[in-house]
Parts: sequence; C-alpha cells; structure tokens
Amino acid sequence: MDMSELTKQTTPELTKLLADKRETLRVWRFGLTGSKVKNIRESRATKKDIARILTALNMKIAGTKAK
Repeated sequence: MDMSELTKQTTPELTKLLADKRETLRVWRFGLTGSKVKNIRESRATKKDIARILTALNMKIAGTKAK
C-alpha cells in the first residue's frame, strides 16, 4: 500500500480500511498463538499499513498534503 493511494481516498474509506487492517492484525495474533501462522513478517507489514493509514487520516484532518 502506497501513501499516494491513501491520500486519494476519502475519510470514510480510510476509516473502513483501518478497521479492516486492525481486524487482520487481531486475527494474525490469534493465529500466532495457535501456531497457524507461517508468515511472521505479515504482522510487520500490517502494522506499517496501519501507521500509513493513520498518518493519511491525520493529514486529512489537519488539512495538509503529503510530500
């Protein structure tokens, strides 16, 4: 997921995407405890996506643009 893609989306779309990514991370954590997870790096990518989404949301709220 690229920052330019996120800045083009609306606030409700970003909020829905954020909820989906958080749910994905939650499911991944439960899979990790149950030893069902094969890809350990998936959590790192999901956390970075969540951070990018939150940054895009905060920029929209503040009214600034990404560089």
